[in-house]
Amino acid sequence: MNEANLTGNLWSVRRAVVDDLPALAELWRAAQLPAVNFEKNFTDFQVAEGTDGKLHGAIAMQIAGGSGRIYSEAIADFSLADTLRPMIWARLRSVAQNHGLIRVWTLETAPFWKKDAGFAAPPAEAREKFPEAFGSLTPDWLMLKLRDEMADVDSIERQFAAFKETERAKRERLLGQVKPLKWIALGLAMAIFVIAVVGLVMAAKTRSGH
Repeated sequence: MNEANLTGNLWSVRRAVVDDLPALAELWRAAQLPAVNFEKNFTDFQVAEGTDGKLHGAIAMQIAGGSGRIYSEAIADFSLADTLRPMIWARLRSVAQNHGLIRVWTLETAPFWKKDAGFAAPPAEAREKFPEAFGSLTPDWLMLKLRDEMADVDSIERQFAAFKETERAKRERLLGQVKPLKWIALGLAMAIFVIAVVGLVMAAKTRSGH
């Protein structure tokens, strides 16, 4: 494939599959990355495939809880880096959003990640939530916040439990108010019944006296 074709928009970016392993291994070796460590995690990689059927770039993302880690960028031809990085990053960001990730972290040093992708040094409150699965939190880490965190699930559950308890107490109070009313109504009904019976008896006696 000539340079004109390579620098055009004739690319497909997709998740790596097992058949990509030989080509990925070549990319990893060219980038001086430990290929043997990546083979079992090859599905972390999004790859840029040219119309020649070859892989020209790959970048991985590890997911841990609500965070992702961008790692192990490998681009075969450095002159294509400015073309392939944005394309692969767009795919990685879409994957991150589909997984509902809150933050994405990276140790990648290319200027693209700060200037174009928006990564920056993490604030103190974010550093406290750095996943242990990503290793040690050194000053070199960059972070991109994708969305605001949802309310704490435990807090929501506690609020719901308190709401249910409040509603139960309201029902018990209402039932407690209804019971005396039921007895009062029953007493009135009995009184009316007794008065009616007495009236009938007195009327009968009056008729029999005539």
